[in-house]
Amino acid sequence: MKLSIERGALLKSLAHVQSVVERRNTIPILSNVLMDAGKSELRLTATDLDIEIVDSVPAKVARAGAVTAPAHMLYEIVRKLPEGAQVTIEHNGDDPRVFISAGRSEFKLASLPREDFPAMPQADLPHKFVLSVDELKRLIDRTRFAISTEETRYYLMGIFLHALKEKKLLRAVATDGHRLARAEVPLPKGAENLPGVIIPRKTVQEVRKLLDDAEGEVTLAFSDNKVRFEIDGIVLTSKLIDGTFPDYERVIPATNGHVLSFEGSIFKSAVDRVSAVSTERSRAVKLSLEGERLTLTVNNPDSGSATEELVVSYDAEPLEIGFNAKYLLDIMDQLTGPEARLHMTDAQSPTVVKDSEDEGVLYVLMPMRV
Repeated sequence: MKLSIERGALLKSLAHVQSVVERRNTIPILSNVLMDAGKSELRLTATDLDIEIVDSVPAKVARAGAVTAPAHMLYEIVRKLPEGAQVTIEHNGDDPRVFISAGRSEFKLASLPREDFPAMPQADLPHKFVLSVDELKRLIDRTRFAISTEETRYYLMGIFLHALKEKKLLRAVATDGHRLARAEVPLPKGAENLPGVIIPRKTVQEVRKLLDDAEGEVTLAFSDNKVRFEIDGIVLTSKLIDGTFPDYERVIPATNGHVLSFEGSIFKSAVDRVSAVSTERSRAVKLSLEGERLTLTVNNPDSGSATEELVVSYDAEPLEIGFNAKYLLDIMDQLTGPEARLHMTDAQSPTVVKDSEDEGVLYVLMPMRV
């Protein structure tokens, strides 16, 4: 194999694929990227056995062929080459090394046989539909912060995506048991019979990175155990989480009579300030409501206390309720409208948070004792 390629184009493509590769691998070939040179392009493939990503980039191919090379090392080499450099990649069948050169720089990288590189089995993905880049960003950005990191509850370690056929909505949900995030977009054609699927956290992260450079539309295809995203010529295929997502509707209160309204940015800044003295473990902040006065209080036996008062809109009976400040701030970060609303019942029941300008999103936050 021998080819020449512009450094910037190669770097962008390597950036897309190398992030899938784990830093530590017990299987050596999984640390490598597969480079397959065809007539006029270089095809790059990386996998961790659960996710496979394939990207293609134009190249001047003198001799077709395929070889593997250490993904992160190759990326770092190309990243540090001068802008505008022409990169030559060469591999001769008798030599196990890959030769990389640009200008006066030359590198010889260890390789592993192309035959050892695993290929994700091809499968029929019957549920296929298209979302705009902005719609997919919205579903991910509004929910991913609530994905659980507890491996014992593996079925919560992803975003639950499902179709609401009667409401003509495609809904994404994530929860870690302490908070829940829900976002919706209009149901696209082809998604009507989509079963409830759980997209893993790592897949969500990798897709979100690709969306930063993407424009236009994304094609999604699902089976019961796999998902494929096609984004600007990049194909990412992933296994889905094999589990049952809990009935999240049960934790969303139908009626919460105490409604607190406030300017989101001011409230967020106040919570951020008083939480500076909270303990790293609990991060507890107490909200005391009486009339149009909200008092935020944090008490830390080791370092001190903090209080701050805000003028808000609230016309129910006085109420004291505690929240994890970090969880509260995470939700505030997602709100796009100037005003936020907290719908509460009492100090023990779940609180619903809504955005004044986005009826398609909803958050649920469990209170804590303070």
